Amino acid sequence: MIKLGEIQNLKIKRFTSPGAYLNEEGIEEGDILLPKTQIPKEAKVGDSLEVFVYRDSKDRVIATTNKPKITVGEIGHLMVASTTKIGAFLDWGLEKDLFLPFSEQVGRIERGKEYLVGVYIDKSDRICATMKVKNLLSTNAPYKENDKAKGTIYSIHRDIGAFVAVDDKYDSLIPKNELHGVYEVGEIVEVRVTKVKEDGRLNLSLRDKAYVQMDQDATTIMNKLKENGGTLMLNDNSPPALIKKELNMSKSGFKRAVGKLLKEGIIEFMEDGIKFK
Repeated sequence: MIKLGEIQNLKIKRFTSPGAYLNEEGIEEGDILLPKTQIPKEAKVGDSLEVFVYRDSKDRVIATTNKPKITVGEIGHLMVASTTKIGAFLDWGLEKDLFLPFSEQVGRIERGKEYLVGVYIDKSDRICATMKVKNLLSTNAPYKENDKAKGTIYSIHRDIGAFVAVDDKYDSLIPKNELHGVYEVGEIVEVRVTKVKEDGRLNLSLRDKAYVQMDQDATTIMNKLKENGGTLMLNDNSPPALIKKELNMSKSGFKRAVGKLLKEGIIEFMEDGIKFK
């Protein structure tokens, strides 16, 4: 059976002026066209060709010897070639762009940007893309606690955190308490594994181990003090939201870094803030 959206080997059954008609060995009905421009030189009836099967601009099922960047069931980064009211069209390496329906988009889509998508066949037997890739991701990542990795944010939920496809393969989560800063769907992030859950999914952190991060946070505070003429109106009683806004770090991280700077004699407390000693 010829499989839409997949690379497969089909035999040349006959030649016509538009091109060659292909099918599986022993199948007499349902031949599909390989356009003349795609036929290899010296090809003859009975030859087996590796082709990709898809629908052309007239919605006809045809074959091509060109290979798309990803096929049905696969995940990859594709660039947005154009956008419309009903969806976007992605460059996947073929003459006809891949359709990303509006209902399958996550967040704002911009022309010229790349997004992580999966390929599927919809109810109308069309090959489409989706940014809702969770069900296409694996949960058997080869990582353990404290391993470093890289992944793509594929969804963000304010009350949960950012969902990440580590290596664009493995389902993972940056919990909301670890999500410091502003991030967008499609952004590639470097992370540290904080936990491997029983179901195989990973919990991640954008921040390094505490003692390494403490040094980085202390440097951030000192730089901010220099910018402000040696004072900073933040202390242990400051709201977490204000600390995050001013320094892009958590309150606990701020307190650890301030403790380090106090111990080293670099800063001291003043009314409602800190200052260089």
